[in-house]
Amino acid sequence: MSECELPEVTGHKGLEGTRGTVVVTSLASDSHTWNLVFLQLLIEECGYEVINLGPCVPDEILVSACRDLNPQMVVVSSVNGHGYQDGMRVIGQLRDCPPLAATPIVIGGKLGTDGGEGVSRTGELMAAGFDAVFEDGRDPVAAFHAFLAALPEAPALDRDRLAA
Repeated sequence: MSECELPEVTGHKGLEGTRGTVVVTSLASDSHTWNLVFLQLLIEECGYEVINLGPCVPDEILVSACRDLNPQMVVVSSVNGHGYQDGMRVIGQLRDCPPLAATPIVIGGKLGTDGGEGVSRTGELMAAGFDAVFEDGRDPVAAFHAFLAALPEAPALDRDRLAA
């Protein structure tokens, strides 16, 4: 079994047995999809239901979808090197939406094109409202697993609402 070691989830018969819903997305400027598929599989393996919004997601669509879905977590992925710029633009919009104010929101991947400002970039993204930053080259998968393992289970009420 994977590092997550969660109860087995069999099939996709609604959401019973899952830890909740996670939205996986890229940002408006990023057309890559392989990273989103990888993240979806990784997160599903850890017991979550995943809604994958796909590539090139405009800010307003991301905010609207997350507001409507009210997920347990939002995972933003960037491969094109514009994750910092796009993430700084969208995080305020997500946090300004009352249902998402306390939702864990993380960003990861290739966040810049300069290759040398990771520490300050991470601090700025977290100060802006991201709960965690997983930058390339720093064993992001292990760090992401640790972050997932620390998240609380979805409350039973949320599971009932999501399964309906």
